Amino acid sequence: MVTAAPNRIVVTTVAPTVGGGRHPVKRVEGEPVDATATVVCDGHDELWVVLSHQPAGSKVWLDVPMAATNPGLDQWGARFTPVETGVHRFKVLAWVDHYASLAHGTLRKVAAGQDVTSELQQAAAMLAEAAEGAPRQEAGLLTAAAARLRAGDTIDLTDTGAPGRPSATDLHRSRLRRSDAATSTVVEVLVERERAAFSAWYELFPRSTVEGDGGAAPVAGRHGTLRDVIERLDYVGDLGFDVLYLPPVHPIGRAFRKGPNNATEAGPDDPGSPWAIGAAEGGHTAVHPELGTVDDVRDLAAACRENGIELALDLAFQCSPDHPWVTEHPGWFRHRPDGTIQYAENPPKKYQDIYPLDFETADWLGLWEALLDVVEHWMDVGVTVFRVDNPHTKPFAFWEWLIERVRRRDPDVIFLAEAFTRPEVMHQLARVGFTQSYTYFAWRVSKPELVEYATEVSTSPSADEFRPNFWPTTPDILPWHLQEAPLEAFAVRHLLAATLAASYGIYGPGFELGDNHPAGNGKEEYLDSEKYEVRHWDLTQPSLRDQIARVNRIRNEQLALHTTRTLHFHGGGNDQVLTYSKTTHDGPDPDPATPHRNPVLCVVNLDHAGAQADVLDLDLIALGLDPTRPFQVHDLLSDRRWTWQGHHPYVELHPSDQPGHVLRVSQLPAELVPDDGLA
Repeated sequence: MVTAAPNRIVVTTVAPTVGGGRHPVKRVEGEPVDATATVVCDGHDELWVVLSHQPAGSKVWLDVPMAATNPGLDQWGARFTPVETGVHRFKVLAWVDHYASLAHGTLRKVAAGQDVTSELQQAAAMLAEAAEGAPRQEAGLLTAAAARLRAGDTIDLTDTGAPGRPSATDLHRSRLRRSDAATSTVVEVLVERERAAFSAWYELFPRSTVEGDGGAAPVAGRHGTLRDVIERLDYVGDLGFDVLYLPPVHPIGRAFRKGPNNATEAGPDDPGSPWAIGAAEGGHTAVHPELGTVDDVRDLAAACRENGIELALDLAFQCSPDHPWVTEHPGWFRHRPDGTIQYAENPPKKYQDIYPLDFETADWLGLWEALLDVVEHWMDVGVTVFRVDNPHTKPFAFWEWLIERVRRRDPDVIFLAEAFTRPEVMHQLARVGFTQSYTYFAWRVSKPELVEYATEVSTSPSADEFRPNFWPTTPDILPWHLQEAPLEAFAVRHLLAATLAASYGIYGPGFELGDNHPAGNGKEEYLDSEKYEVRHWDLTQPSLRDQIARVNRIRNEQLALHTTRTLHFHGGGNDQVLTYSKTTHDGPDPDPATPHRNPVLCVVNLDHAGAQADVLDLDLIALGLDPTRPFQVHDLLSDRRWTWQGHHPYVELHPSDQPGHVLRVSQLPAELVPDDGLA
């Protein structure tokens, strides 16, 4: 019995991978995978390396030749683009290419004037052997090439082929046996729908949606309903948002209910916090009676779909003392030695109105199943998106189990992780299945901070597992830099969030109205927080409504803004001016005939209080531009156009006008460009 010799090739450091291959790499349909590997072999033989990928639901593996991207370090790379949702797979295969190795050595001998008769006969024998068992057409081409080599013709050693005409080298490689290849481990790629990576979220509290006749004036004292939210959809749609997110809509407990500004004592008419879930009317599958019914949620979800919006609900897996589970399943909660249930604490804060669930309960599987039932209940009602409250306080294994089971039923469901915690914990939540994640954007303010953080989340390895969703504020967070700040400061933060990241959200209507009043307790909290009382917003007041609608329209029209992965920062001398660009997945395409695919260049004034100017230092190659020719920039915010030439255009931005430029870049001859001037 003859045992095959061990393979001479070693394939290592395949990328991208997530968690060492434990979890799938994240992509959306049409988003490429740039795979790399280190492929090492002894000696000086030529190698043939391919990236082999298997589309979702297919049994066929498709091969893409890999190129040596850094031969000195044995680095290889190739790209494939999945076009269907589902789990794709890829691996790297490598062979010693004996024919190419012989051809390379033979040509060196020819160049040195040495006799190569023996080498040509050996090469001919290789091709003749490859012809055995090959399809008729390929066999004929291989046999003809072998005959030329025997006759002393070296053309088949140098021929690289052409489209539709494979070379002898190509044909020989096609006959290599896959069983002889050195093969990497298989990497999974979870490919989701585009909304998983590109979305614009609008958050509102249903109880604060009451308006007067025509929406002109608020009606103080009335509790809003889900029907009022349906009436608000035109407003959300006009702003251009595609996800409407509602905080918990469930019955609110009365025991230890919090009053305004998180007061420990509540008045008889105080509504309490929606996150204190559960009362006599029901728990996580019920709706607060003052908001409406489950059928109202179903009608809202349907109305959202008619308006091109998806409905997102909050998943807050915690209970008020009045929740039915407290009496039905007391073992799901942690008890003190005196027998009372342990309420939530974040010292020195105490949340007597909230009981955390105990995921270490002996009945852990019963708890997990009940929580899955909650998610499936709302899926049945028409909810397709879930924003998950504090997922980092529940086990990773639970989330991996729950999300996997939800995706079995509907792979299009989206989960957003609201976890402001340590970076590795946030990334582990993304690895186990969360589609998108809240980020540290709210606290990244200066130019160096923004460049460093946005670069981190937009490039591998972070971008292969963690999809950022940029929120300037949340109901819990009024960042220090927006406290008592003018509306212009909110405009800057909105423009940054909406163009740096492919997914972003705002907490409204307070954000567009510039709600800037801090609680005054030294923390980043709102005065009169909507978490603890009904607010009545006057939408007729000055706001960012026009900017938000315009930016969202630009985002939808410009494909470059549909991704975070192509973010590229450009230089300049002013630390108050941030310049960055995005291109489509396929790279820069500044063709004026396809404006929706053009690169987008953003120049933002970080100083909301004063005008700033800068001489930019543009990376024209990253924009796909010929540095010797003029190019057009079309500001999609103001509809103005300029012709620029060279790397160093001058810009001047006034916060009273607009917070920055969103420039569509086109390569045009200068004489054909209508312009407002040449910079």
